[in-house]
Amino acid sequence: MGKIKDEKKDKEQPKLEDPKRDDNKLYRDIKVEKKHKLDDETYGKHLRELNIELIKLQEWVKAEKLKVVVIFEGRDAAGKGGAIKTISGCMNPRICRVVALGTPTEKEKTQWYFQRYTANFPAGGEIVLFDRSWYNRAGVEKVMGFCTNDEYEEFLRSCPEFEKMLIRSGIILIKYWFSVSDHEQEKRFQDRISDPTKRWKISPMDIESRDKWVEYSMAKDRMFAYTDTKISPWYVVPADDKKRARLNCISHLLSLIPYQDLTQKPFKLPPLKNDTAYVRPPVTDQTFIPQIY
Repeated sequence: MGKIKDEKKDKEQPKLEDPKRDDNKLYRDIKVEKKHKLDDETYGKHLRELNIELIKLQEWVKAEKLKVVVIFEGRDAAGKGGAIKTISGCMNPRICRVVALGTPTEKEKTQWYFQRYTANFPAGGEIVLFDRSWYNRAGVEKVMGFCTNDEYEEFLRSCPEFEKMLIRSGIILIKYWFSVSDHEQEKRFQDRISDPTKRWKISPMDIESRDKWVEYSMAKDRMFAYTDTKISPWYVVPADDKKRARLNCISHLLSLIPYQDLTQKPFKLPPLKNDTAYVRPPVTDQTFIPQIY
């Protein structure tokens, strides 16, 4: 009888979760309800509609001399770069430009921390998309030990004030955090390793950061506690589904900046002029590339 009770007791003992398991919810991002994947045709249709609206926004920003800064942050392989490419792909690069700063130089390390970022801020009539930003200090620099604790604490104190100053100066500041699950991140890492055209996207730092999921989660939580303010909130983009993340992000971005349609209406091209006085030089005088394909 005692043996039966002991066996029953053993069965009732809760099992400890393996931190490597995909279904472990401890310190994991909140899971959103999964939807069916969008097919290419549906995705292309929605993206086309949003692209048209992005052009309208572009022309409005240009006409009204607006200064727009959009920050894209999130874990490695969260889809920030793809979203930025999707937004900027249809826009005029003279109006919408991407800033992705590398490791600071020795000179930049001696400057005011925000200085190298402000040097890339927009003039009137421009949109700047930051692929990672000054929030490096609250994330990778903190977790990987690239800054001192005093520098980190000073950043948390000064960042909200810095952003208030930007907004008071007339800059439209928008901050996106792309949230990806550990399972999906691992899947994307493996995809990058197996694809020679994507392998450059994964660095030794990414591999080292892989074992610091909890540390990054804690750093992100503290960063939000200080910098998710009413005047400059963080907008979280569930990013396990790349296509939906891009569409939802663009749709939300468009909703934040009121604009009017100033795009040029369709027009007819005048007929080509035929100048008979021009004689083209012989084709053999020019050097053509090999026609391999």
